[in-house]
Amino acid sequence: MPVEGKQKKRSRKQPEEEPFSWKREIISWIQIIVAAVAIALVLNNFVIANSRVPTGSMEKTIMAKSRVIGSRLSYIRSDPKRGDVVIFHFPDDPTGKMYYVKRVIGLPGETVNIVDGKVYIDGSDTPLDEPYLAEPMEGSYGPYTVPEGCYFMLGDNRNNSQDARFWQNKYVAKDKIIAKVLFSYYPKLGKIR
Repeated sequence: MPVEGKQKKRSRKQPEEEPFSWKREIISWIQIIVAAVAIALVLNNFVIANSRVPTGSMEKTIMAKSRVIGSRLSYIRSDPKRGDVVIFHFPDDPTGKMYYVKRVIGLPGETVNIVDGKVYIDGSDTPLDEPYLAEPMEGSYGPYTVPEGCYFMLGDNRNNSQDARFWQNKYVAKDKIIAKVLFSYYPKLGKIR
């Protein structure tokens, strides 16, 4: 026979609401801001590179006053390839703070010769195919023999580009290459090839 007794009522306790605290609110915002700044610093110093192209030296690929994003991770396990557009430390700047954006033309150990506006690599009979040029290049330059571990850079707007042809230090060492340019984001968004 069942025993009658008092059954315990199960009650759900309502969670207590904590009173508002300006101190906790300010600490919470500071934590969010510090985390955002830390993430931005890590991204900007180890993952991406942001650069401004102030002149028309890379037109029609990158227009004057454009801003570009590059990947700092592109050359960790590989080397720059001919045709890559890269951000690098300008070799004639003793401070190392000036960045340039140009296209890789000569690879380590190659000889680059420019004859009547056409680029020839290692004495080839066929000039380099350069569909990215703004207009046909004028003049003859070189030959330039690229040292091991270095690269020879030219702008895409060759008739209006202060590039390796005119620098005192004509070659860019691999460790001075910061990033491979992936896209421009200002004034318009576009992939860089």
